[in-house]
Amino acid sequence: MLGPVILAASRSDKMRRFISAAPGTKQVVGRFIAGETVEQVVPIIEDAAGRGLEVTMDVVGEDITTPEQAAAARDAYLELVGRLKDLGLGTRAEMSVKLSMFGQALENGHELALANVRPVVEAAAAIGTTVTLDAEDHTTLDSMFAIHEELRKDHPQTGCVIQAYLFRTEDDARRLAAAGSRVRIVKGAYKEPASVAYQDKAETDKAYVRILRTLMEGAGYPMIGSHDPRLIAIAQEMARKAGRKLDEYEFQMLYGIRSDEHVRLAAEGHRMRVYTAYGTDWYGYFMRRLAEKPANLLFFARSILTKG
Repeated sequence: MLGPVILAASRSDKMRRFISAAPGTKQVVGRFIAGETVEQVVPIIEDAAGRGLEVTMDVVGEDITTPEQAAAARDAYLELVGRLKDLGLGTRAEMSVKLSMFGQALENGHELALANVRPVVEAAAAIGTTVTLDAEDHTTLDSMFAIHEELRKDHPQTGCVIQAYLFRTEDDARRLAAAGSRVRIVKGAYKEPASVAYQDKAETDKAYVRILRTLMEGAGYPMIGSHDPRLIAIAQEMARKAGRKLDEYEFQMLYGIRSDEHVRLAAEGHRMRVYTAYGTDWYGYFMRRLAEKPANLLFFARSILTKG
């Protein structure tokens, strides 16, 4: 019940100001956001690599209003690529990008986002890693998939994300489950209308399983984005039945959530990638994490009351 309310608040400037000023916010944000600068997250990347984990790095920030901000977002990712190169971590860390941050919603946004993301994809490829295009609300997806297709012409390892709660996704999955593709499946974390998305969690879970089966039985590389123990077990069984080796798919979970499970899966030989966000414009990302799980909201509320 609270999820849609929190997602609506993620677009409210008034709520942004209130939550940013709340006394317990910094403590809770630190649970989901690894730091504000590249230098602050470097030790986290190194620690993950030392424990057999891989990472995908997200420079948070979505509300781009000028081409200059979009260019700054591009440059932030290029800075990250440079640090990964210096550390020799290109094979352990990839990047996740939201095209809204690269100017997708601006005038001529499709062309602008493509122009800004292309050098990031090229730089990533040069150090032995890749980029995954995150899925955002349903109005942006045709553009995202078109940019994904264009980028894959020169860099076929470029990945994309699909969201189980959208009605369109089963068709998208069938199209994407081809040789050489890299597809992350998640449940979805945006406020979407009933005309395009399941509103019931059970229906979303059923769709997730159907889509996951399509990916596992296809010729691409599935990336299972979930913290749900039941879905993780189902994915393992599907992989076994599909005859997939442990390096022919991977699990992905968020930084700060079920960290013990990250290590357990890696210890079993699975590829385990931790989605690690950092940066100063954390509000939208943070609110979606609260909306996904009531326990996160309770943790936040307790922190505010304690600090207050």
